[in-house]
Formats: sequence, C-alpha cells, structure tokens
Amino acid sequence: MDRSPDPATPAINRSQEWGTRLIFLAAGVGMAAWAPLVPFAKARAGIDDGMLGMLLLCLGVGSILAMPLAGALSSKFGCRAVITVSTLIAVSALPFLAALSTLHGLMAGLLIFGMGLGSLDVSMNLQAVMVEKAKGKAMMSGFHGMFSLGGILGAGGIAGLLALGISPLSAAAGVAVLVMAALIGSFSSLLSFAPGGNGPLFAMPRGVVLLIGAVCFVIFLTEGAVLDWSAVFLTSHHGMPKEKAGLGYAAFALTMTAFRFAGDWMVERLGGFKVVLLGGAAAAAGVGLTLIPSWPVGLLGYALVGTGCSNIVPVMFTAAGRQTAMPANVAIPAVTTLGYAGILAGPALIGFISHLSSLPAAFVMLTILLVAIAFSARFLRL
Repeated sequence: MDRSPDPATPAINRSQEWGTRLIFLAAGVGMAAWAPLVPFAKARAGIDDGMLGMLLLCLGVGSILAMPLAGALSSKFGCRAVITVSTLIAVSALPFLAALSTLHGLMAGLLIFGMGLGSLDVSMNLQAVMVEKAKGKAMMSGFHGMFSLGGILGAGGIAGLLALGISPLSAAAGVAVLVMAALIGSFSSLLSFAPGGNGPLFAMPRGVVLLIGAVCFVIFLTEGAVLDWSAVFLTSHHGMPKEKAGLGYAAFALTMTAFRFAGDWMVERLGGFKVVLLGGAAAAAGVGLTLIPSWPVGLLGYALVGTGCSNIVPVMFTAAGRQTAMPANVAIPAVTTLGYAGILAGPALIGFISHLSSLPAAFVMLTILLVAIAFSARFLRL
C-alpha cells in the first residue's frame, strides 16, 4: 500500500495527531462505561434476562441508524462539528442510563446513547483516515489502541467507583465529565473538514468495500462472541470456577490493546497484507486452542485471538479510506455499520448454532471464518 503523504489532504500537525488519539481514548471510555451499569439498570427496571437482551439491542440499533448519516454530515460540516455533537449526545445520555428505572425510558436512553456513539465512531475514524493519509505513515492501529485502552479504563473505572460505594448516577456523571474534558482538550485539534465526494446517504457497499466490510463483520463477530460466550464456555466445557471466568475476555482485551499499540510498527515493517494474513491465522489458531478442555490453554487461546484480531480492523479502515470504488464519506460508514452488525449478530449466531448442535461446534464455525479472513488478504490492496 502506498503510504506517501497525500498532497490533496490539508497539512496535519502534531497537535491534530494527539487530538485524534485523545478523542479515540474518550470514545472508548464512554462506550465501556455502560457495561458495569447494566446489572443496576436491570435491577431498577425489574426485567428478566430475555427482556434485558431486547433492551441491549437498542444500543446497537441506535448506532447503526446513525452511522450512514454521520458520514454525510461530516462531509458537509466537518469532523469537528460531528465529533462534538456526537460526544455531547452520548455523555448526556449516560447519567440518565444510570438513573432511569422504566423499561421504555431505558430503551429510549440506550437508543440515543447508541446514536451518539455510532456517529462518533464514524466521524473520528474519518478524521483518523485523513490524519494518516496526510502523514504518509501507519497510524490507525495506534488510534484504535487508544480506543481499546479507553475501554479498559472506562469499564474498570466505573467498576472501581461502584465497588467503593459510589452511586451509579455519580459514577456515570464523573465519567461524563472526564469525557467532556477530553473533548474540550482535543477540540482545537479536531478537523474542520472531512472527505467529500458525491454519493447517496445510504449506500450498499460494493467492490472491495464489500470485502473490507465483510472482514470487519467477522472480526467484530469474533469480539462479540468472546465477550458474551467466553465465560460460559470456560465454565461449562473447561471446568473453570465461575468467579474466574471473566479472565477469558480480560486476556483477549489485554493482548488486543497491547498489540494495537505495536500495530503501526508492524504494518510499516510487514505491510497490511501480512498483518491480515498472520492475524487471521493467529486468531483462528487461538479459537482452536479454546476447544481443548483445559482452562489454562483456553485462556492462552483467548489471548491469541486478541493478538490476531488486534490490527485487522485498523488495516481495514485504512484500506477503506484509500480505495476508489466508493467515496470515503460513504465507504467508512458502510464498513463501520457492517462491523457493528457483526457485534450484534455474533452472540446470537453463536447461541443459535449452540442450540442446534453444541457450543464447541459454534466455535469451530468461528475458526473457519477466521481462516477465511487470512485468505482474504490476497484479494485486498493492502
């Protein structure tokens, strides 16, 4: 992939690089802050597990609805405007999610929260694509590494505050203030422009964009499957104590974050093709290890899955920004939407296959999909 600076992209200074990193970190904090609040929301609303699943779906639906619109608005008003409004929407909804006690109120709150997060995801990735293009070097993995770090800090910070006896509302408000502070700190570094181009508001991905989106779908599907099913798999098939079952996702998240921070170095030296090829193979091998009935081996497997998946999506966003089959302001939202669809579909698909056959069979299916990702590298211009 040609990484020489793009003369058509306005000059980017170091402040805008760090501003992009800061907004990715803030987005990760804001998104992950909701996870520890879920049990409290469930208890306040008095709903069962089935209804909780329907409630959580609202977050994904809101995100997917907002993503195509975010690309068009970013091209018209610039990344700074859309990132700012999106962040304000998301952080404004978070305290309400920590206080609302009715099902319909929580559904509306999660829909709005999801719309803010989805729009923020698209607009900050559009900024990241332009910054990387202007600098002419691999930077996308580092940006996504900041998002992953933010996820760890957001979930861990809220959980720590709750453990100290801080109320959910106060904890959520504290996180909202921190995210707002990050937005204020990065505001002057956010771009007042965005990739333009003619194109419809909603467009089906085509050509190489469809393949890029399909790769993101599988990687996000894998992440959703590990998040929702790793603990169940470790306890039911590996004999791991329930109180330790969360270590599976922790191993995945830690290696993903660590290797994302090393990802730009890897892309510069190996190239996007090898990163996707080796990453898909490593992730497939990791899922294969989780099938071995030993929980220490299972933890090693989840760590390997995180290692393999870590830099594939950042490479895909770079490819989406550089391809010419579709305008970037349409391609980036399309790829992001397909990725989120994978997060939504992943847990349900694993559950469906598990119901028809078994949970190990569902993870075998995941292994096959990841092998296909490794082979897909030859068809992408990386």
